[in-house]
Amino acid sequence: MDVKESGILGDSINSHWYYASKALAVANLLKGRTFSKVLDVGAGSAFFSHFLLENSDIREALCIDTAYTGEKDGSYCGKPIHFRRTIGMSDADLVLMMDVLEHVEDDKAMLEDYIAKVPSGTEFLISVPAFQSLWSGHDEFLGHYRRYRLIQLENLIRSTGLAVLGGNYYFGAVFPLASTVRLLGRLRSGQNPKSQLMRHHPVINRILASICRLEIRIQKSNRCAGLTAFCLAKKK
Repeated sequence: MDVKESGILGDSINSHWYYASKALAVANLLKGRTFSKVLDVGAGSAFFSHFLLENSDIREALCIDTAYTGEKDGSYCGKPIHFRRTIGMSDADLVLMMDVLEHVEDDKAMLEDYIAKVPSGTEFLISVPAFQSLWSGHDEFLGHYRRYRLIQLENLIRSTGLAVLGGNYYFGAVFPLASTVRLLGRLRSGQNPKSQLMRHHPVINRILASICRLEIRIQKSNRCAGLTAFCLAKKK
C-alpha cells in the first residue's frame, strides 16, 4: 500500500476486497516456489511482506521505500522485517515490486538498478496498473507516470536481461465496472487528483472479494484485460 493512502483503510486493509484479492493473486503466482528472503521495493505499509511472512516459508523481509522517515528493525509473525530508505547489495531470492515502476520516469533504469543488487537466480514478481485508458485523478494523486499493457511490461522486463516466466492481467472481472466509474469520473470532474481508495459497505466488500476470488482460478491465463498487470521473471 502506498504511504500516501496508508491512513484511509487503517487496520481494515487485510479485509478490503482489493488488497485481500491482490494478496491471493500474489500467493497464486508464487505457489509451488520456495524462497527464504524477500526484498520488497516500494513496500509502503509492508502489506505484501506481512502477508508473505505470515503465509509462506519466507523467513525474512527487507522493505525499501523512499517515503520512510528512517530505518527500523522489527519482527512479524516471529520473523525479522527491516525497513530502509535505500539498500546496497542484497542476498534476497525474491524481489517484489508491487505497483512501483509506474512511479518513476525511467522505469528501465530503476529495474536494472535492483537487478544488479541481487544474485543470479533471484526471481522478480512485478505488478503495475494496467491500461492507459484507465488513467484518472487517482493516478495523478499517486504520482504515476504511466499505466501499462501486459506486453509493454513484458518487453520492458526482457530489455533488462531478465527471463520472463509468465505474465497475466488480474481484476478482469471488475474491469468493466472500473472502466465505467473512471469514465464517468472524468466526465464529471476531469482529472481531479485524489485517491479513489475507500472503505465499502461490508456487503459490497464481500461481493467484490468473492468475484475476484473466483477469478484466481483463471488468473494465469488472463492476457485480455484487468486493472493490474503481473509478471514473474528471473535473473539469469
